[in-house]
Amino acid sequence: MDENHKYEIIKKLVDTNGNKKTAALKIGCSDRHINRLIKDYKEEGKAFFVHGNRGRKPAITLPTDTKQLILDLYRNKYYDCNLTHFSELLAEKENIKVSVSTISSTLRKEFILSPKAKRSTKKEVKKELKALQSKTKSKKKAAAFQSSILELEDSHPRRPRCAYFGEMLQMDASLHHWFGDTKTQLHIAVDDATGAILGAYFDMQETLNGYYHVLHKVLNSYGIPYQFFTDNRTVFEYKKKQETSVDKDTFTQFGYACKQLGIDIQTSSVAQAKGRVERMFGTLQSRLPIELRLANVSSIEEANEFLNSYIKKFNKQFALPIDSIKSVFETQPDNEKINLTLAVLSSRKIDNGSCLKYQNQYYLPVNGQGIAVHHRKGTTAMVIKAFNGDLYSCIGEQVYALELLPEHKLSSKAFDLATIPDAPKKKYIPPMSHPWKQASFEKYAKSQLHRKEVA
Repeated sequence: MDENHKYEIIKKLVDTNGNKKTAALKIGCSDRHINRLIKDYKEEGKAFFVHGNRGRKPAITLPTDTKQLILDLYRNKYYDCNLTHFSELLAEKENIKVSVSTISSTLRKEFILSPKAKRSTKKEVKKELKALQSKTKSKKKAAAFQSSILELEDSHPRRPRCAYFGEMLQMDASLHHWFGDTKTQLHIAVDDATGAILGAYFDMQETLNGYYHVLHKVLNSYGIPYQFFTDNRTVFEYKKKQETSVDKDTFTQFGYACKQLGIDIQTSSVAQAKGRVERMFGTLQSRLPIELRLANVSSIEEANEFLNSYIKKFNKQFALPIDSIKSVFETQPDNEKINLTLAVLSSRKIDNGSCLKYQNQYYLPVNGQGIAVHHRKGTTAMVIKAFNGDLYSCIGEQVYALELLPEHKLSSKAFDLATIPDAPKKKYIPPMSHPWKQASFEKYAKSQLHRKEVA
């Protein structure tokens, strides 16, 4: 259009012997350049105004086959990637180094947008697709346009970061198709000051077990944080609950563990109040499923193993440097204290065989020398399942190990060769300084507001 405009002005100027200054104003050039245009028009005619690069691709243009390869890879292998992540994967795994803007323009021509596209961009593409859909007569094309129309998503507002590393950890879980065909819950703890993920764990449901594993990783790797900021899940807090059984009172158990460690818990029912962890899940949901799929992860065990290496890579790319921010983490507890603090409690009664039943199996309390200790029927006992799976029982102010009773004896005196019976094996008994004393825990549980309201 610009070339034809110049040609018509110069042609009219030559044919009518018009004013050169007026022509220069219309074209936007000097009088001397008008004289050059007149001279070249008389020598070459209309062909002179055709630009020399017409029909020639720039040297930096991406080859057509590379563009097609990028489209095919995104549709078949790296689908649902955001474009920044897609460009990183292309460079890392396919040896194709292209900018995000090039990828964006290539995909945009096929009406493919990033899952993280802005609201205005989605509206614009919707408008284009609807216009094309109304014009096309082919039902197949109309259906293709309709499937490309994207829904709008809400965003979360921002808030200032905390001043110190470990001052506040935001904890939450997200139900998503992270891997395989079944939805699973990813539990994470995010430091508010640096944006680093300090602990992550997959589980089938959002449970006490999942948050215990996250807390275990935080304690082992960094120490004791000052505060947790979470939602109003029953693991953290609730106002009233009809069930007062210790087994199901996960809030009391998690709260007591945090009390022993000196960790404050704050909760909120507003998702935007903990926007750091909410936005983190948005980033992970667009990146982690692709990484898990490329690593051929198909089980929770494999996924949790994969998280150990992936979280380090993720923090290196997205988190602020930890060294530049002062840490307020308390000294790490020893492994024995962590193991006993992150315990699951259950209340049981001793039966007439001096045993207690736990998870459909019978256990006998034994002392440190491995000798069975007998109690009266109906005696209250608190079963302590430590983080590593070891079982203990607290009866009164005494702690015992629990020995599993098999359904059948391993040998028979009547039919097997006589053997010297093994001496009782010594059992590890935690010292009385451990946090799960029955009396102190029951005192804490009775002081909780939700238990008072139920009573």
